[in-house]
Amino acid sequence: MNKTKSTNTATAGPLPELSRARIRPFSRFRMASSRERREWLLAFWLLFPALFMLGLFVAYPFGRGIWLSLLNSVVGREGDFIGIQNYIKLWHDSIFQRTTLNTFIYTGAATILKLAIGMAVALMMDRLIKFKRILRASMLLPWIVPTVLSTLAWKWMFDPTFSIVNWIFYHLGLIQFRVDWLGGPVAAMCSVILVNVWRGMPFFAITLLAGLQTINPAVMEAATIDGANAWQRFWFVTWPLLLPITMVVFLFSVIMTFADFQLVYILTGGGPANSTHLFATYAYQVGIATGKIGEGAAVSLAMFPFLFWVVLLQLWYIRRGQGGKGGA
Repeated sequence: MNKTKSTNTATAGPLPELSRARIRPFSRFRMASSRERREWLLAFWLLFPALFMLGLFVAYPFGRGIWLSLLNSVVGREGDFIGIQNYIKLWHDSIFQRTTLNTFIYTGAATILKLAIGMAVALMMDRLIKFKRILRASMLLPWIVPTVLSTLAWKWMFDPTFSIVNWIFYHLGLIQFRVDWLGGPVAAMCSVILVNVWRGMPFFAITLLAGLQTINPAVMEAATIDGANAWQRFWFVTWPLLLPITMVVFLFSVIMTFADFQLVYILTGGGPANSTHLFATYAYQVGIATGKIGEGAAVSLAMFPFLFWVVLLQLWYIRRGQGGKGGA
């Protein structure tokens, strides 16, 4: 009898902490005190505007895009459900295959050049003594100026008849005739990469400069005393200390460059002969210019798997860095 009473008493007592942790959120809300309920309701209403905006402008368009990619939809007609037929058609589309290759070449070349030039500029600006503020402000101009406006200026500079680039190269003796920088497949791709590097490099330079200024000068002095030259100080001291911020900026730039649209569309429109088409420009041509909304949505979503893995890598690296700091 005593054993039975003690067992019933233990069961009727308060729940252990481990059991409370396993209770579902809604049950925990019902079991919470009135003060805790008010705090949770306040947190929900404070988060509701942000959640509503994300749902309206991110979740709904994304879900709608997935649904449209499964339809044979055209402008003015919803279309019928056809499953993955749009994706199968893209798989055998030679222009889409060329677009995929162009996108990876464009993203890889532009991002690596932006990182290399941005690092060089950041190192030079870190050693400047005079005119630091003016140079930093002027460095941001390519990134601040609207993309359409700056790209139109570059399009005029690449014009075969009125090109200032041809005029300079001709008077320097580098060319003997006018070059159509946007008229050939290789030249056009190199031109759009150049403009993207010009526009995106300041973001790398300013961000890396901020990272350089957080490095303790005593570390560099110790490396100098140990006999390390300039290259060894950069490779074994500066670069490892800058690696976390470099990875974040690099991955962010990959995402933005991979989904680029305005620059390429204004300069070449994907030409000549589809040699500069990216996912975004080809999706616009298929979905808007030709009115095939379903196929255009499929082209847009074709870049999602790659960007998804890039985002996962970025989040993993950030969480890894935070875990490392916490463990230290």
